Amino acid sequence: MFDQFKDVSATVDGVKIKAITGGAGPALLLLHGHPQTHAIWHKVAPALAQHFTLVAADLRGYGDSDKPQGLPDHSNYSKRRLAQDQVGLMRSLGHETFAMLGHDRGGRVAVRMALDHPDVVTRLITLDVAPTLAMYEKTSFEFARAYWHWFFLVRPAPFPETLINADADLYLKQTIGARSAGLKPFTPEAYAEYLRCLQIPGTAHGICEDYRASVEIDLEHDRESLANGQKIVCEFLALWGAEGVIEKCFDPIAEWNAFSDKVTGHALPCGHYIPEEAPELLIECALPFLKE
Repeated sequence: MFDQFKDVSATVDGVKIKAITGGAGPALLLLHGHPQTHAIWHKVAPALAQHFTLVAADLRGYGDSDKPQGLPDHSNYSKRRLAQDQVGLMRSLGHETFAMLGHDRGGRVAVRMALDHPDVVTRLITLDVAPTLAMYEKTSFEFARAYWHWFFLVRPAPFPETLINADADLYLKQTIGARSAGLKPFTPEAYAEYLRCLQIPGTAHGICEDYRASVEIDLEHDRESLANGQKIVCEFLALWGAEGVIEKCFDPIAEWNAFSDKVTGHALPCGHYIPEEAPELLIECALPFLKE
């Protein structure tokens, strides 16, 4: 899926972060969501690589990145920690500043990175996310039914890990395949890669720790940022799927205004998995914004 890319995996603070790079131009970091890997970018990477030096990485706990045992307070899976992983990765590649494109969980990491490292992130695009704090505080019946995994994965170990490991293929189909577009957006090669990585020992735990952090320490960090008046200082484009849950349950721009005075954005005619459902539309929106 990434024939013109090379492996540039690096160890950051003792944790291996899987990454590939390709293309030429200003640096652009791509971060995936749950329960996927950097493979989510395979449909858009060739076009983006004509304009940028792309780095597509697996988050800690996902894909072929390391999956350390979670700490009692889940701090080693906080979005702050995951963002620091990626800053370290990019520095190891010689990129002191770069633009960010993050889908789902990767979007949450990208937002925390933009808040914690304002001199590093030059431009920010998030795909199909609203602020974690707002989504939990404004949970509705419709949201809870659609995002059941937000409440399942945060249960204490080893309960959710045990169920995921019992049938990883079923879990994958009930997450990525249960959205508005079903399994149609996912090529056989991409699906096989997601399943392979989900079956790696420790992946289920890493995923659960990501979500456990989101319902505890990440909310503390977000509340601190809001209380301190901390804002994202770079230009910020929020895109989401018109057929997805974010559109139905939240007002993304209004919610992101709490964290940014520069956010703009709109819905695209697709569901949650924008890079695989609507790659051409994503490129049409992302390129002008990133090249301004």
